[in-house]
Amino acid sequence: MKKILVTGGNKGIGLAIVQKILETENEAFVYMGSRSIDRGDASRNNLLKQNSSFKGRIEVLPLDVSNDHSVTEAFKIVDKRCRADGKKLYGIVNNAGVMMEDSALEDVLQVNVYGIYRVSNKFIPLMDEEKGRIVNITSAAGPSFVSTCSEKQKDFLVSSDISWESLESFMDKCIDLRKSGGDFSREGLGDGPCYGLSKAIANTLTLNMAKIYPKLKINACTPGFIETDMTRPMAKAWGKTPEEAGMKEPSFGTVAPVFLLFDDSVGHGDYYGSDALRSPIDRYRSPGTPPFTNKY
Repeated sequence: MKKILVTGGNKGIGLAIVQKILETENEAFVYMGSRSIDRGDASRNNLLKQNSSFKGRIEVLPLDVSNDHSVTEAFKIVDKRCRADGKKLYGIVNNAGVMMEDSALEDVLQVNVYGIYRVSNKFIPLMDEEKGRIVNITSAAGPSFVSTCSEKQKDFLVSSDISWESLESFMDKCIDLRKSGGDFSREGLGDGPCYGLSKAIANTLTLNMAKIYPKLKINACTPGFIETDMTRPMAKAWGKTPEEAGMKEPSFGTVAPVFLLFDDSVGHGDYYGSDALRSPIDRYRSPGTPPFTNKY
C-alpha cells in the first residue's frame, strides 16, 4: 500500500489529485489534508459516491499548513497509523496554497513556502527512505517572476546551495521591504505580485530539500492555469469567463503531480511543467515545447 498525504486536498486541484491518485494506484491510501473537517468529510463523501472502490482508502486529516500546532497534531495521527500497520509514508504532495493581495506577503509566504517546509520536515521521518517521493505544487508564476529579477537575485533563486536559513532571511527582508513600502524592482526583485515571489522561493526550497534528502525523489511542478476558487476572481477581474481566460478544469492539473508521484523516469530536485516535462525555474516554458535539460 502506498500511503500519500495531500495538503489542501479537500477542493480544487488538491481534490482532483486525491481522486487521480486513487484511480491510478489501486493500492494507494490518501490522507486528505483539510483545514476544515466538515469540508473534508463532504469532499470525501462525494468521492465515495462517485466511486465506491475508494472506500477505506481515504482519511480526512485536519491540517492547516500555516500552523505549527496543526501540523504537529496531524503528524501524531499519521505516525500512530504507521506504527499500527508497520507501513511507511510513500508520498507527500504539498498542494496547499493561497493567492492574496501584495500587502499580505507574510501570509502568502506562511502557506506557500513555510507550509511546504513545516509539513515536509515533520513528515519526512515517516517516509520510505528508498522509495519516498515529495511533490511541491508551485506555479509557472515562479519562473515568470525570476525572469524579471536582476542577475544577482536570479543567481540566488536558482541555486541548489541556498540553505533554509538563507531563504528565511531573504523572506524576512522581502516582508520588511513590503511593510516599509520599498521598491522591489530597485532591489532587483522584478515585478509582479507576491504570489510569484512565493512560488519562486518554493522552487528554490525544492532544490534545497533535494540536496538534504538525496535518497528521496523531491520535485516541484506547476499544475497549469486551472479554474479554482483561487483563480476564478482573476477571470472575473478581466471581464472573462474562466474558459475565456484560458483556465482548465482541475483534472488537467493532476498530470504533472501524478507523474512525479509514480513514474520511474522522474528526476530529483527538478521543476516540471504542466505537461510533465522538465522546465527551467528562471523563465517560463510553454507546454508542448522541448524540455529543459540543464541542471541548477
